[in-house]
Amino acid sequence: MSDDLERSFERVRRLAEAAGLPETTVGTSYGTPALLVKGKSFVRMKDPHTLVVMCALEEKEMLMELDPSLFFETDHYKGWPAMLVRLAPIDDEALTQRLIAAWREKAPRRLASRFDAKSN
Repeated sequence: MSDDLERSFERVRRLAEAAGLPETTVGTSYGTPALLVKGKSFVRMKDPHTLVVMCALEEKEMLMELDPSLFFETDHYKGWPAMLVRLAPIDDEALTQRLIAAWREKAPRRLASRFDAKSN
């Protein structure tokens, strides 16, 4: 793994940990570092500058329209519940929100409900 990729992933991992996402583990997906909940990938590094985040299709369309400088897709991700996030311009708060949303997409319903109850 390149130093740049490792540094970028460390930021993602640190923010997910700070958000207190239960049962999150570090793994790999398609050969790149990823975060998983109960063995399911919810975010993974595409390259040192880009993160793949799971995201409901409606939310993905809205976010890409609202801020194309941060959120985008390539042909590979069209029609797929995942979008790409540019890591350099996104601030920690916005990235944390994306991590939480992606975690919710993949977490079992009961686990997500417990997390939401603790967050409120």
